[in-house]
Amino acid sequence: MVDGPYAPARIRALPSWLLGRAAARGHRLVAEALAREGLRMMHHAVLASVAELGPVSQADLGRTLRVDPKDMVAIVNDLHREGLIARTPDPADRRKNAISISTAGSRRLRRTEKLGDEANDELTAALTPAERDQLVDLLFRIVSPVQPSS
Repeated sequence: MVDGPYAPARIRALPSWLLGRAAARGHRLVAEALAREGLRMMHHAVLASVAELGPVSQADLGRTLRVDPKDMVAIVNDLHREGLIARTPDPADRRKNAISISTAGSRRLRRTEKLGDEANDELTAALTPAERDQLVDLLFRIVSPVQPSS
């Protein structure tokens, strides 16, 4: 394995180490792909979440994504400055902003989703389609372990 620091053979065989290396490679591939459209990963995540949840309050968006409120303000400001989202007063509470995706944001999101898909195709290029499906199923099981019954 060329990508990453040296690790002893025993460690290189651990699922946790392999998952970490795979995640680092996937992160790098997706980050590079999104950068071609001028977006960072968290900006893409916020834009995709607004498209799925919107209109949504900035505070609810931050809580949902578990992003620090100060960081969320900066991300929303960046996306608003680029015309990718709209901020309007929340009809339920005028003290809050409702965030929604703009037409330009929807277009950019479609392009970045395609780039993200291509990066994930590159990440899993050594797998057959059936193996990729199996990998995704197994990863879902790992990230959402069954809780033991009491």
